[in-house]
Amino acid sequence: MYPLQSESKHLIPLDELYLARLEKTRNAMVSHDVPVMLLVDPVNIFYVTGASNMSVFAMRTASRYLLLFAEGPCILFDYLGCEHLSQNLPTVDQVRTAAGLCFVSSNQNASSNAKTVAQNIREIVLAELGEIGKCAIGRFPFPVIDALRGKGFELSNSDIIMHTARSTKLPAEIPYLKEAMRRAELAVLSFESAIEPGKTEAELWSNFHQGLIGGGGKYVTTRLMQSGENTFPYFQECGEKTLSCGDLVCLDTDAVGYEGYAVDFSRTFLCGDTKASGDQKMLYQRAKEQLEHNVELFVPGRSFEEIASKAWIIPDEHQDSRYYCIGHGLGMSGEFPNIPHARSGHPYPLSGKIESNMVICVESYIGSVSSRQGVKLEQQLLITAGGAEVLSQYHFDDRLS
Repeated sequence: MYPLQSESKHLIPLDELYLARLEKTRNAMVSHDVPVMLLVDPVNIFYVTGASNMSVFAMRTASRYLLLFAEGPCILFDYLGCEHLSQNLPTVDQVRTAAGLCFVSSNQNASSNAKTVAQNIREIVLAELGEIGKCAIGRFPFPVIDALRGKGFELSNSDIIMHTARSTKLPAEIPYLKEAMRRAELAVLSFESAIEPGKTEAELWSNFHQGLIGGGGKYVTTRLMQSGENTFPYFQECGEKTLSCGDLVCLDTDAVGYEGYAVDFSRTFLCGDTKASGDQKMLYQRAKEQLEHNVELFVPGRSFEEIASKAWIIPDEHQDSRYYCIGHGLGMSGEFPNIPHARSGHPYPLSGKIESNMVICVESYIGSVSSRQGVKLEQQLLITAGGAEVLSQYHFDDRLS
């Protein structure tokens, strides 16, 4: 029943959650034979430690980074003046000051700072391990990568380790995911209640942001909200277009919500006190049929290729504008797997299978060239031993069904 019940009584203390994620990450490092890892992505740093600081800013600037040993300390290098923010976390053994690694933050000395960072990392690793060897690394500026290789490190991509760790969820994470969903759905309710002719898309979109942030959410990663003729083709971002009575209004949450857990579901609404057209109902019916059919395919043990082979057959007139994938993983952001459609005459490009405790978002978009309209729907699932549990319980628009 909507809205979902609060999960607060099932939430374990955050310190325990952070320690459990740290252990899972270290286990992934061991399974990949990687003794040390250097992370810069703020989402990965938060997953491993619970340390959060200016995340959106840190996504575009290498301003803080984490040195993690599979067996040894966890050392956070934080932004100058922010060292105190993480000192009480049970996951972080040391907090040091990060060096500026871009043109601006290094005062035009990025290459020199990169060499200093590499030397510091070398000294720490030697002190802990007694040798320089394998190191998994994130998306650092290339001078840092060059400098680390110059110090003898054998570098590999940390994405493999982090997505291995994050692709399935710990039992302790599930209540947090559900609580993030509950709060995001309340923000969508605020959004839907504000739909009316005469508002701009941006004005309407702000209602979702306010509800999300007010409910403890972090940020929204896209601006995927469109109306009327902007609903076709998909991936148009909200702007200054004014809503009109009878417009379709598409919303894709793409939200990083409560405690950093992402919420990703889509709904399409009808603007104004009017009846849907026949074409609008047709598009909506097909999108919902695609969604409901594909949701049923997600059971533990089924391969990604089998899911693609059994997916709802998209009519020819919608093929060129179809959504690019059947579904994708989710956790603190879009995660593994990203499940493509099957292509006749081509080998399937993704190996692997659905596992219990994966969170999967099933996508549907059906658009019309002739009417220049489209319908976007999406459900967020938790894969359990018995099949798929639909986490996104938000209602559909009955006027379009």
